[in-house]
Amino acid sequence: MKTSTLLKTGTAGVIISALCCFTPVLVFIFGAVGLAAWVGYLDYVLMPALLFFVGLIIYAVNRKSKESCAENANCKTGNGETLKGHES
Repeated sequence: MKTSTLLKTGTAGVIISALCCFTPVLVFIFGAVGLAAWVGYLDYVLMPALLFFVGLIIYAVNRKSKESCAENANCKTGNGETLKGHES
């Protein structure tokens, strides 16, 4: 999967999960549709989904930085050293 697709998917997932976790959007939607009994189980689904999408964003950003590092061939390591011609 492309890095930009991963980043877009992760961002959309975090926004939707955060919106549903921190606002009563799903409570109103489930109540209107007649699924109000499922409201109690939303925390079991939304918090892991939020954590998954945050992890997906972290993975995509890390992957994107590695790809740009390979293209530029001059990368800084965590120690401040510059790697020349480093390809992964």
